[in-house]
Amino acid sequence: MYLTKEQEKMLSGEQGETVERMFRLLVRLGEIYGADKMIPVSSVQVAGVSYKSIGDPGLEFLEDIAAKNTKVMVHTTLNPPGMDLLDWDKLGFPKDFAVKQLRIMDAFKKMGIMTTATCTPYLVGNLPHFGEHIAWSESSAVSFANSVIGARTNREGGPSALAAAICGLTPNYGLHIAEKRKPTLLVRVGVELKSNADFGALGYHVGKIVKDGIPYLKGIARAEVDQLKALGAAMAASGAVALYHIEGITPEAEKMAPSGIEAIDVGENELQEAYAKLNTGKEPDIIILGCPHASLKEIANLACKVEGRHMKKPLWICTSRTTKDTATKMGFTEIIERAGGKVVADTCAVVAPIEQMGYKTTAVDSGKAANYLPSFCKQQVVFKSLDDLLEGRTS
Repeated sequence: MYLTKEQEKMLSGEQGETVERMFRLLVRLGEIYGADKMIPVSSVQVAGVSYKSIGDPGLEFLEDIAAKNTKVMVHTTLNPPGMDLLDWDKLGFPKDFAVKQLRIMDAFKKMGIMTTATCTPYLVGNLPHFGEHIAWSESSAVSFANSVIGARTNREGGPSALAAAICGLTPNYGLHIAEKRKPTLLVRVGVELKSNADFGALGYHVGKIVKDGIPYLKGIARAEVDQLKALGAAMAASGAVALYHIEGITPEAEKMAPSGIEAIDVGENELQEAYAKLNTGKEPDIIILGCPHASLKEIANLACKVEGRHMKKPLWICTSRTTKDTATKMGFTEIIERAGGKVVADTCAVVAPIEQMGYKTTAVDSGKAANYLPSFCKQQVVFKSLDDLLEGRTS
């Protein structure tokens, strides 16, 4: 792999021990995947933020780097931690968990990382343009950036994304290369998709089949941004899909028209099978929306549906702090709280210790959450559309 003179200095330790360590990781990654060179990245999204996920070893690792006055070289944002950073006590998050989670956030802050605490960085100021090289590690954000925006990133791990942020570089392989962005599976969709949950069920089904390939979907007449977010997140969770194309919708689809690749058909039966597989529980202890984090539009929609009503079950809608602040200014937070719900900032069901908080069955409209909750949070799952989740659970 070709390295510039400046990069060779990084590798030799002339820019400090931490930079050498981080750059060595990137070089090794490049060697494994056959990269020809390093390329600069304009932004990074770092995962591995929740104390639930990284534990004491991760906390010590981050505090060690921060203590050496290490700073990131490019605009870097942060994935969700395991709790609402301001209202954790009111929401019932364990205090011992909170203390260590706040230490993790402080370490990231010392590195110059924007503590945006969201899995939808493109909604809060980290929005790359078409063709831009980035290094993101949150799976749903990677999918959205590659597929909906047309930026270029591999699905980075937490350490490699942090290394890219510190060095400002990433190896040139995989989805950074145009030739590697071609579809590997044609999916002919023969069923109308009406809700975020429908898109999530489709994504769950396709992800299981395509695994880490690149699906090209035909037959989807229209899709809103939030539905594309739900589709990509589910495919990234059930498989390892980092890029998809949809005919007539996503920006690279026209020039990536499939030819000579395997094809499958997905109809009503396959969609219902996906719903059946994801539903493992009956009556939920709590309804949790916003995985990936809810947009302002989704919060406004929920406020409209629950206004003047009262929830019979606890309800969270998870979002970024920035989006919650706007929702509060618009009066949406007050409407939801009056109905008995909570607009929860920073965290989400998957990375929060909800099993320690007494919840055993969680209702969601997210294919990603429905896929992850049984293993990550020991939950039984009720997976339905938002309207179906609210039906019979409000008065």
